[in-house]
Amino acid sequence: MPVPAALPGPLRDPAPMLQHTLTQWERQGGDLWIFGYGSLIWRPDFDHAERRDARVHGWHRALKMWSRVNRGTPECPGLVFGMLPGGSCRGTAFRVERAHAPQVMTNLWQREMVLGVYDPRWLPCRTPQGTVTALAFTLSPKSPSHTGVLADEDYRRIFAQASGLYGTTRDYAEATHAELLRMGIRDRALARLIALAREPG
Repeated sequence: MPVPAALPGPLRDPAPMLQHTLTQWERQGGDLWIFGYGSLIWRPDFDHAERRDARVHGWHRALKMWSRVNRGTPECPGLVFGMLPGGSCRGTAFRVERAHAPQVMTNLWQREMVLGVYDPRWLPCRTPQGTVTALAFTLSPKSPSHTGVLADEDYRRIFAQASGLYGTTRDYAEATHAELLRMGIRDRALARLIALAREPG
């Protein structure tokens, strides 16, 4: 599958999406919960009062989202994780005190929603202390940022070449894999891609 050079179609304005998500959270009441499944688990970049191991059902982690800013460029897109429908996903639920929540969400939007490609959702997260409703950044399979099926040679090329604002796709994938293992989470699909990246060229 060829790597696209640019994002087709109009981009979504992230500002109204932030306001809508803030309004939904305000209606819920209480502190803010955020579900991390990729770089958020090892670099949340926000203060939190609590973190818990968590599992979301009905969604799974996949390195199938084009990144043209954070881990790649429009000319050489990289990859980042998205949550796609089906299966389940283990990660981390972070609790942010209510007073800090609006600023934390604004900062998250600047990091995760620069191009407005994720679909923010409130999902039930099962934790050892009980179920919480947390904000999660999901990806529609119909999104132009969804890669679809990539061949092994595409992954090898992306791991070798793609780099963006926060570094390379390969470093991002390996850091996430290492943190998942530290947490006792085995992601076989990700482990296979890491092995591909480490094969001699």
